[in-house]
Amino acid sequence: MSQRIIFAGTPDFAAVHLKALLEANFEIVAVYTQPDRPAGRGHKLTPSPVKSLALEHNLPVFTPVNFKDEADIATWESHQADLAIVVAYGLILPERVLNAPRLGCINVHGSLLPKWRGAAPIQRALLSGDPVTGVTIMQIVKALDAGAMLVKRELTIAPEDTSGTLFERLASLGASALVDSLPAILEQKISPEPQDEAQVTYAQKLTKDECPLDFTKSAAQLSLQVRGLNPWPVATCKLADVTYKVFAAQAAPCAESAEPGTILEVNHEGIVVACGQNSALTLVTIQAPGKGKVAACDLARSKKDLFARGNRFA
Repeated sequence: MSQRIIFAGTPDFAAVHLKALLEANFEIVAVYTQPDRPAGRGHKLTPSPVKSLALEHNLPVFTPVNFKDEADIATWESHQADLAIVVAYGLILPERVLNAPRLGCINVHGSLLPKWRGAAPIQRALLSGDPVTGVTIMQIVKALDAGAMLVKRELTIAPEDTSGTLFERLASLGASALVDSLPAILEQKISPEPQDEAQVTYAQKLTKDECPLDFTKSAAQLSLQVRGLNPWPVATCKLADVTYKVFAAQAAPCAESAEPGTILEVNHEGIVVACGQNSALTLVTIQAPGKGKVAACDLARSKKDLFARGNRFA
């Protein structure tokens, strides 16, 4: 017997999950997503990735601003769903909404809970240098990401991973975990596991204040910062009052003593900059204001005086 499912999500990460559910022929009776937002240089109203996918499959789409309106809650209840699946939706669901589906609501979260509850679990795992991360399918309760866990899948973080690549890998992992486990969840054959509150950590939302590279830190720390902030909000460094975005960098030991931020050399890999703890960071891919991303070594060779040995990043 088919089960009636509401899907709620907004970005690409969520769309990957909806696509997997549709391909597995689960019955999606309604799709909820954020309202269209201005995007691009023309600030044209643009549907979310989830809305675009849902419309392609002729699914009914609902875009409430919030769930404070009685009519929006009544509409949600009218779907008479067995289960609601929420993936990166972006709205807080009130208790009446959570309780409306027969089996409640579940969420696919991009971390191994109880670690990294909150808004930016994928980025915080990278920024902190975690060796592994994963996804957790959990029951949704009123408290933030605090519900009992149903399914967990691990993923090793690769040395070359950025937040962008890790988002893609975890979206794929979460979608497969959801499709594989959903029949058992619908049949209530999985025993929920409470989270250990003593192990909870929080993944605060990223801000642009975290972008500037502090070269007094070790190159290893800065490399994590570059990876964790790519593709947004992107690490930055400043030379001669010009701020450059740094999209890729590599850490290495430093054989010579120099003030942090000092340019040591330009080689075929990039611009080598002295850092704290006897280390050096090679800037590999950077972007000047108003320009495209380029190999740092190419930019440095085109501006030899600016990127000369001994010059210092602020």
